Amino acid sequence: MGYVVLQRKSQHEYEISDGQQRLITLSLVIVAAIRKIKDLTVAGTDAEENEARADLLTSQFIGTKSAVSLRVDNRLVLNRNNRTNFKSICSRFEIVMQRGLSVTNLLVNQAFQFFVHKPMGTTGEEIAEFVERVASGMMFTKIVVHDDLNAYKVFETLNARGVQLSTPDLLKNYIFSTVTHEDDVTDADLDDIDERWTGIVNQLGDTSFADFIRYHNNSQAAHATKRELFSAVRNRASTPESAYEYLLSLDEYAPIYAALLNPDDTWWGQAKDGAYRDVRNPLQGLRLFSIRQPFPALMAAFVRFSPEEFIRLTRYVYALSVRYNVVCHLSPSEQEHAYNQISVNIFKDTFKRASHVKNSPQFRKLYPDDETFGRAFEFLTMPSRRSSKKIRLLLGEIEAKLGATSESSRTVLEHVCPYHPNERWQQAFGGGVHEVQDRLGNMVILERDDLKQAAFADKRVKYEASGRPLAKKVASYSQWDRTALQEYQAWLAEQAIETWRVGFE
Repeated sequence: MGYVVLQRKSQHEYEISDGQQRLITLSLVIVAAIRKIKDLTVAGTDAEENEARADLLTSQFIGTKSAVSLRVDNRLVLNRNNRTNFKSICSRFEIVMQRGLSVTNLLVNQAFQFFVHKPMGTTGEEIAEFVERVASGMMFTKIVVHDDLNAYKVFETLNARGVQLSTPDLLKNYIFSTVTHEDDVTDADLDDIDERWTGIVNQLGDTSFADFIRYHNNSQAAHATKRELFSAVRNRASTPESAYEYLLSLDEYAPIYAALLNPDDTWWGQAKDGAYRDVRNPLQGLRLFSIRQPFPALMAAFVRFSPEEFIRLTRYVYALSVRYNVVCHLSPSEQEHAYNQISVNIFKDTFKRASHVKNSPQFRKLYPDDETFGRAFEFLTMPSRRSSKKIRLLLGEIEAKLGATSESSRTVLEHVCPYHPNERWQQAFGGGVHEVQDRLGNMVILERDDLKQAAFADKRVKYEASGRPLAKKVASYSQWDRTALQEYQAWLAEQAIETWRVGFE
């Protein structure tokens, strides 16, 4: 049944950090079984024996009855929002119809009804055997920690080893327990908090929740690694008031993070009457190259900047990312720290415009200068069979700078010297023919790719007729060999410098 992470509160009392849903569900299965046995008692079927069975199962799995109220004192106590309803089910073995129940209480009731209608046996003995069989057939791994920080470290360790635990649940438990610490939160407020949390999780969908929490933190506060994250959150949300403010901030930033991950999200076309539509192209580039280090800065800028300034910043960030990440392959760790400093300056309104960011020492330190970038681009190779879409995007953006209008997504990648060269091409390049396959200078983009193993003289005709700037440039060479390729890629590097340039003031 997986891991159950418990935080010790006293000698015999634990708070469940991970495993609440499993334990609640199993409790409802047992309560439903006891209800079936009690129904047999009411019907007069082996009434005395079944009453004894019901009492024994209740004592063994659910809790003991109070001598005063005869209500069950549950071993498993839910949070304040669900405690009374769950205890009522465990005492009455049925749901109590009430108006205005919260969504989570309705779900608990539905789960109980679901199991009540499932077959578990026709006699009290068969039902009791079913319960014993289920209970004895389960194995949990129990981990006991002494505070919430250690609980989070357990989660991170187990997740790193491939055991997927629910980080959202852990963080939710911490925030809810902090918000309700003084036990003065109304049911309506708890419902609001629960709905907000559900909305956050739904906004993020299948994305990594832990990544969102880290980017959110790093957009507003000092940089935190994954190992430091929960400690940073705990420091930030240490009181009921600050925990609630933190929840509101997560609620505000979740849709921004989700939309940054998905440039095609209709959200970009809807926000502020479509003022953000032009941000899609640079965001598509960031997504294609799996670049997320700028996200904290972009999240902060979306909240603080006007749409025009946000789009301008996204373009600067994308140009920097092509230079820094895609071509020069520089340190992502250093980049994260620099973007964190930029993010905090945006969040604190020190940087009010995109120009403040691009002219900042942090941005300029990351930005590879023209000489460094050009030299790296001049010898750039990319695995064309695995990275065709990325290469077409890069070449397409260079062509757009040169005046081409068609989208790179509607093109195909053409190798000037074929990827599988025949004897004629091998003679042109000699023994190093396979070293040029993935050179960017050996590739152009066309509307159709039907040239295959054709001779360069035949390809030149097609390239010239294509009307595409890069293909026409290659067609200007009388022959295609190592010298021509190197000369062409040096020229291509000059175009790249201008294509992904950020001008400083």
